Amino acid sequence: MKFAVLDFETTGTQSADDIIQVGLAIIDHDNSISRVYGSYVNPGRSIPPFITGLTGITDDDVKDAPALEEMMMELVPMLDDVVLVGHNVAFDFNFLQNALDRCGYLPFSGRILDTMDFLKIMFPSLSSYQLGFVSSEFGLAHDRPHQADSDALATAEVFLKCLGELQALPLITIQRLSDLFAEEDSDLGWFLDGVREEKELDPIQDLEGHQFFRQLALKVEDWTELAAPRREDDPNPLSGVSFEEYMDDVRDNLRSSLSQYEEREAQIQMIEGVNQALSEDKHLLIEAGTGTGKSLGYLLPSLYHSVKKGQRVMVSTHTINLQEQLRERDIPMLTKVIPFPFRAAIFKGRGHYLCLRKFEHKINRRDFATPKEDLITAAQMIVWLTLTETGDDEELNLSNRGGDFWETVASDSESCLGRSCPWFRKCYYHRARHEAGIADVVITNHSKLFTDVKASHQLLPSYEHLVIDEAHHLEEVAGKHLGMHMKYFTLVHTLTRLFKDSKNGQLPSLRQQLAKSGHEKSADWASTIDQLYPLVLEVKETWDLLSDKLFGMLPERSDATPGETGQFSSRLKPSAKPAKWDQAGALENQLYVTMSEILRKGDKLMLDVKEEHDDYAADSLITDITGLLKDLAGIRENLRFFIRLDDETTVYWLEASGQFRSKSLQFYAVPVDVSRQLKEMFFDKKRSIILTSATLSVDKSFQYMIDQLGLQEAADQERLMTSQLPSPFNYRDQVLLVIPRDFPSVKGSVGDAHFVDMLVSSLGATAQATRGRMLVLFTSYRMLRQVYEPLKEALASSEITVLGQGVDSGSRSKLTRRFQEAKASVLLGTSSFWEGVDIPGKALTCLAIVRLPFQPPNHPLLEAKSELLQQQKKNPFMKLSVPQAVIRFKQGFGRLVRTASDHGVVIVYDTRVIESYYGKHFLYSLPGPKMEHMPSEQMVPRIAEWLQSAPETEA
Repeated sequence: MKFAVLDFETTGTQSADDIIQVGLAIIDHDNSISRVYGSYVNPGRSIPPFITGLTGITDDDVKDAPALEEMMMELVPMLDDVVLVGHNVAFDFNFLQNALDRCGYLPFSGRILDTMDFLKIMFPSLSSYQLGFVSSEFGLAHDRPHQADSDALATAEVFLKCLGELQALPLITIQRLSDLFAEEDSDLGWFLDGVREEKELDPIQDLEGHQFFRQLALKVEDWTELAAPRREDDPNPLSGVSFEEYMDDVRDNLRSSLSQYEEREAQIQMIEGVNQALSEDKHLLIEAGTGTGKSLGYLLPSLYHSVKKGQRVMVSTHTINLQEQLRERDIPMLTKVIPFPFRAAIFKGRGHYLCLRKFEHKINRRDFATPKEDLITAAQMIVWLTLTETGDDEELNLSNRGGDFWETVASDSESCLGRSCPWFRKCYYHRARHEAGIADVVITNHSKLFTDVKASHQLLPSYEHLVIDEAHHLEEVAGKHLGMHMKYFTLVHTLTRLFKDSKNGQLPSLRQQLAKSGHEKSADWASTIDQLYPLVLEVKETWDLLSDKLFGMLPERSDATPGETGQFSSRLKPSAKPAKWDQAGALENQLYVTMSEILRKGDKLMLDVKEEHDDYAADSLITDITGLLKDLAGIRENLRFFIRLDDETTVYWLEASGQFRSKSLQFYAVPVDVSRQLKEMFFDKKRSIILTSATLSVDKSFQYMIDQLGLQEAADQERLMTSQLPSPFNYRDQVLLVIPRDFPSVKGSVGDAHFVDMLVSSLGATAQATRGRMLVLFTSYRMLRQVYEPLKEALASSEITVLGQGVDSGSRSKLTRRFQEAKASVLLGTSSFWEGVDIPGKALTCLAIVRLPFQPPNHPLLEAKSELLQQQKKNPFMKLSVPQAVIRFKQGFGRLVRTASDHGVVIVYDTRVIESYYGKHFLYSLPGPKMEHMPSEQMVPRIAEWLQSAPETEA
């Protein structure tokens, strides 16, 4: 078999566009690249500047190049009897067919393969499938991205890498892949079939390194084989060892295993503080800035305490990212430096783990909602099973529809067969749970912490000591979990999984299964299922009507991103229900009645079939349907609670985006004040809770957090320690904070023309002085839009790119990556860019904060909290709005300096920090940068001077 790997560069993406360069790499029968052909093509018109920017190909490059017909005379003979391969091959294939047609050749009729499909299937955990990213991950030289010959060669090498991986798979996995595509008339299916035939002829099959069960190859053995880190009859490795002796040991090991290890004063203080809190059964609020080495600061004393006393320590993070960082980076390092065996387990929410029973069921029944995409996702996961030890979805790079696929195969408590499931000993969720049960330290997240509390502590192993990292998010997460949050699709997904149409969905599957069984009652059961279909459709129709009605009640917010969920939002007050609320109530009542009917009939049917019919495939379906019915019952109750609007201690509101209108509806009902619940559930019950974050204090005081989290009583009883650690960075030498004191002020979320003009010219001039490398934080999307186009225009001649969140496509991480890779660029961001974005080193030199990050005063939760403070005769602005904004401001400021060698400038364009009575709270909360204010025109020279004074390495 011979492959031709093709790549075109073109003047655009439409069929009317022209080819300007071609690259072709030939892979011979022996899998060697025997030839690389490349040629420019004269398109007979000028190349758009955007394409020149992307590819580097100019009109000069192509002016003496052959015309399309000449190039095709050379190319066509090379395409004889080959399998055509490309990266996103449909694009190149369309241009090829067009060119063949224009030059009078017959269309290409051979087989076509796409390296994108191969990469997704063979490397299911790669974080991006972009050619440049993949090449560098694989260590392949790809010198000239977006040049056709270089792209064709890189694609050929990537393809060969995929083939190598494919051939190394266990035979059973290849057979599974081949079966998966067998019913599809696809070239990928044909190719996999060939690989299977070849593999079946091989007399020596490698059976090492995998477990084989029910026609799938898995990486891990039964979790029942997992042993505790130390044997019960072994002496305690810490008996008679003081904390100081343990830490001396660890430090010696750190020095010998990490050449760049240096002790940081703040980290030593943190380790001692955490140890004291754990051993004296006290709570601790500890603020530790960037660079402290927070994770080790709490993990080292936690492990000592846990192993010495035999008392597990629970660690909770806000983001899954931080959990992953602990898994990938910190725990492997601790394994090397801690002088005894220990186990630290990661335990996430149940929906993060694959349910093997559901997955097996889905691929055996080919239960695919969108076959083309679902087949690739299923293939990805079949290969992933040979690689994963956790079954955790964070390891998978799923396409857009992959998320819907995952929902149908994720583990969940309602449909778990427990010990009677054939997959029980292989189950990833039970593995994670068992591992947490035998671990010294368990790392979970805030969400799971509250889910556990709501499930009467049935989910997490018991614990008396808790470390909460990223603790500034705890109150917000508590509100979401102790209240109610539901989306339009929460109900729709449940309904479609029950019944999509007469062939798809769990109910139709059960009906088919029962009909085949020939059971005497199968006709009665089928008739009951038939009665359920119209009821499910009726619920869907009523739900759409209710959602439309509710969306119609929402006003649009002026400061939100289009498409952002909070673009439309409205608070609903028990004392002042909106006009026509009774109409919504009538629709909800109709829903309640119909859903109750489905539940009554469904539950009775499930019990009946279960008792009378014994068959694993049907059992599996009954379990899933029973789970879906339980979900439905929960949704029915939540909806009733929401529509009743009768709890004065709860804030109710609706949010939606203009893009998907009523289909993006989200329902929130959150307790106004969670401090009492946090106190009762955690601070009164647990022996010791350590709360840490880079931003917990306001004005060097922890009082705001103490009030928010319900820690006042612990403070009064002297059970609360607080500690604000010195930063390991020298902010006075590393950061200049500049305030242009003559800058105009703004009312509301939109700037007037004068403000926007001044901002654009100041940002433009500064960006030229800093050569891009600038992040601009906005509090309102409208203002970001006002600045985006004029700034782009102002910087066009300087070759500085402007990237805008919500304007340029891509997620936060994609935009951040583009920003880091660009030679000179300015990134404009709103809400999600204020924290969690990590751009160390030279890529970020200047951070501009356009406005102080106050939450919109009309945000439902802020409004309700303010009303509560007013009733308590407190000032909501000073007690709530300012501290919230200060913490956000500190988070934003923290984006600039990520390492001891970073050096840069922060500009605050909001003169309230120096003019208003509350401004000092913002500046006083920062970790001591050099601060100067000056007229706008002096700013750029001062910034240029400051950057030139930077240490040589950074300039």
